[in-house]
Amino acid sequence: MPQHILLVEDEESISRPLAFLLEREGYRVSVAGDGAAAVTAFEELAPNLVLLDLMLPLMPGTEVCRTIRQSSQVPIIMLTAKDSEIDIVVGLELGADDYITKPYSTRELLARVRAALRRGASTTPEPEEPEDSHVLDELGIKLDVERHTVLVRGEETAMPLREFELLEILMRHSGRVLTRGQLIDRVWGSNYYGDTKTLDVHIKRIRARIEESPSQPKLISTVRGVGYRFA
Repeated sequence: MPQHILLVEDEESISRPLAFLLEREGYRVSVAGDGAAAVTAFEELAPNLVLLDLMLPLMPGTEVCRTIRQSSQVPIIMLTAKDSEIDIVVGLELGADDYITKPYSTRELLARVRAALRRGASTTPEPEEPEDSHVLDELGIKLDVERHTVLVRGEETAMPLREFELLEILMRHSGRVLTRGQLIDRVWGSNYYGDTKTLDVHIKRIRARIEESPSQPKLISTVRGVGYRFA
């Protein structure tokens, strides 16, 4: 199930494109346009993360943060045009996990969202590693980790390192959906600042190498809004 983000922003010109960006990355997004609505939405929706603007009508973002922290440790990232040291300190002392000033790059924002979700108590847990095996053999795909070789229906197929690592992770968790965030963390590392398009391109290339019909994949399935699954 996609992780749920509550976006608290009163300017629609900011909230609409930001919500679209987050949804494109696979998150479920709810938007609140003022502080009071944010508190109500948080109580009703129990999101996995809050993106919180400081300058809000009815109730300031600092008070929203304080209210949420009275009952929850859900990750909070403050978004604001204020960038003075005192503003940052106040925000963090109120319990915010991170602080991003406007304007911000989308790459940085997405990286910080992923990092905050990993730290949060509601983060989707990392999949447990199955029993280790140097050779994975399933559905005509035989992957030898030590030799770094892949046989596709009996024929050896060259595969670059990133693609090989992705295929290995997917095969080790065959039948299980892995989120985009989990795959990115495993292959590119937790400090990766790019977007998920890189992952999607690599999956497309893997499919071109292992699928009988890459346009109608049967081995690596896309689970819309979540991630990918092998078999």
